Formats: sequence, structure tokens, C-alpha cells
Amino acid sequence: MLLLTALIWGCAFVAQSTAMDLIGPFTFQGVRSVIGSAVLIPVIMLMDGLKKKEGTYKKPSDSEKRVLLTGGIICGVIMCVASNLQQFGIMTTDPGKAGFITAMYILIVPVLGLFLKKRVPPRIWLCILAALAGLFFLCVNSGTGFSVSGGDIFVFLCAIVFSIHILAVDHYAPLVDGVRLSCIQFFVSGVLSMVLMFTFEKPSVSSLVSAAVPILYAGIGSCGIAYTLQILGQKYTKPTVASLLMSLESVFAVLAQIVILRIIPSDRETFGCILMFAAIIAAQLPERRKAKEQVNM
Repeated sequence: MLLLTALIWGCAFVAQSTAMDLIGPFTFQGVRSVIGSAVLIPVIMLMDGLKKKEGTYKKPSDSEKRVLLTGGIICGVIMCVASNLQQFGIMTTDPGKAGFITAMYILIVPVLGLFLKKRVPPRIWLCILAALAGLFFLCVNSGTGFSVSGGDIFVFLCAIVFSIHILAVDHYAPLVDGVRLSCIQFFVSGVLSMVLMFTFEKPSVSSLVSAAVPILYAGIGSCGIAYTLQILGQKYTKPTVASLLMSLESVFAVLAQIVILRIIPSDRETFGCILMFAAIIAAQLPERRKAKEQVNM
């Protein structure tokens, strides 16, 4: 389930890139997010039905509803900013490259945790340095005077905002139902993006129809199906293994770019991808001491 989740998310970068030839970034994010929210409604109803049959269903209290609504709005606003930054970046950078830069959130989250007085192990700092070196080879074009594209900068900013989003979800997810939280955040993100869509873009029915395939893939597949598979998969998998499997999203993004769009990364970009992926994997491996404790238990 988690491997399929990573595959769906990785291919979504190609869908996002393809859609930019047909519609504006705010239009894409607005429509796909609302679709993603709508897809999760029957999932919520199905899960509630199963809980009622098992006798484990509990009606949320008014205070729990307030926390859910607050968390959904906060996470939705942050997601709106991150998603649109990513979409603007994908307009001028390759999908595979965007996938790897976005995956930097795995290393940025511990750094942001310093502001919450959370210790960062020395190993993570080494991983961050390795990832930054990989980012240099991936994004900096030596043939044009060591320039960085605007799209790369947008996607890197997206990774920073997604890191903030992860911390927000980490705070609210234990307090409320995860699928409901996701449904609300997708809806909020979609509505805000649609406001920007009508303000800065001129969407038409014909353009939406022409971009229907990437929109539906990103909305139903990436938001609805993949998120549900993540929820189900993580119930039966250790957190470290789950994060390792889902980090393959960046690899699938490059493979999808090669197979679908026929865009082959350069040797320099490939080396940057390998360096970044090694850093991402190393950052998620458990510490030896913890591993020994688990074996002894």
C-alpha cells in the first residue's frame, strides 16, 4: 500500500507539469484540491460504518469538532501556500527535479524542530549537508555561470512550507480523526486557490476539460486514493519503514519523467539525485542505540 502511495505521488509530478500547458497553477490546485476533499467524504462514511459495525464508533464532542475545524483551516492555509509554490515551480523545472527538491522537507523538519526545542542528532546535520550538496548538483547549472532557475527556488520554498505543514499536522493529527482533518484541509486549500484563480487567472470550461486527466489524477489519485492507502498502510507498518517507502516518491517522480515525458536527467543531475536520496534515506534510519533496545525488547 505504501509503495503504491509513493508511486501515485511520484507520477503526480508529471500530471502537475502536463497540466501547466493547459491551465493556470491556481486553477489546477483549486480544482484538484476540492476534488480530493470530495473523494475523502465517502471514505469517511465507509470508515464510520465499519467502526459502527465493530462497536468502536464514538461521536466527536463539540470541543473535538472545534479542534478539528481549527486544525483543518490552519493546515489548509499552509497547504495552499505550499502547493501553489510547488505548482509555480513545476512550470519552469522538471517534474523529477521538483520531486527531489520537495523531498527536502524530510531534512528541513528537524531543523525547524530546533525552534520547538527539539534536539537534532549530529547524523541529521551530516545528512543535511549531503542533501545540500546534492541540491547544488541537481539545481545549479554550471554551463550558465552557476545559475539557479526560478522554478527550483519556488520548489525549495515549497519544501520549507511543507515542513511547516508537517509540524502542524503532527500537532493536530493525534487530537482528531486524520481523514477528516485531511478532507477539511483539502477543501480549505481548494477554496483559497479558487479565490486566487478568479483573481489572477481566467479559467474556461474548455481548458478544464482539456486538462481533465491530470486534474482527476491529482485529485482522485494523489489526494483521495494515495492518502487513504497511506492511512491504511501505516496501521501495519513501522514508522521508519513507512517513511522509507514513501520517500521513494522522489525516485518515482524521476522514473515517471523519463518514461512518460521522455526527459532524461543529465549526469550532473543524476549524481545530485543519488546524493540527495542517500541523505534522505540515511536521515530516516533509526539510531543504533534505539535499534539495539528494540532487539532486546
